[in-house]
Amino acid sequence: MTEEAKPLLIKRYASRRLYNTETSDYVTLEDIARFIRDGREVQIVDLKSGDDLTRQYLLQIIAEHESRGENVLPINVLTDLVRSYSTQAQSMVPQFLASSFEMLRESQTKMMENMGKINPIAAPGFEAMQAQQEAFLKAMTGAWPGGASGPTPEGEEQSGDDLGEIKKELAELQAKLAKLSK
Repeated sequence: MTEEAKPLLIKRYASRRLYNTETSDYVTLEDIARFIRDGREVQIVDLKSGDDLTRQYLLQIIAEHESRGENVLPINVLTDLVRSYSTQAQSMVPQFLASSFEMLRESQTKMMENMGKINPIAAPGFEAMQAQQEAFLKAMTGAWPGGASGPTPEGEEQSGDDLGEIKKELAELQAKLAKLSK
């Protein structure tokens, strides 16, 4: 196995302290949560008995986050989970949850890939919004001292007629945006 594929081994000592075997230092639950968020698999074992404690500690991490108000699990989901421990549905719940989270991970991955492919300049309405913003800025700076009669950001002189033209363009752009949003 490669180093990345191997789970990070954390040993729990009798004192309940958690020891990272890769870096030879003690870690906290928050450190373990960070490893997991960074994409690392973690395995936590009891040093003396060799028991796998990973599930227990992951549940503890979730419980701590939930108790701090970082609510990811709605009450009805928690209630259904508690119910599933006392029903015959218990055998189906782990597979359902695993496949649901796998679908969520795949969807997030696809969404992030697609977001990287989107060119904001080519997005529908982007040019219209950009032109509207420019027209708005020109109209607003025209009211400032040196704005209507002074140079514009491009260094061009602006006359009183330009303000009327800008207002007209702004109205046209707003109409175009209204059509695009329907």
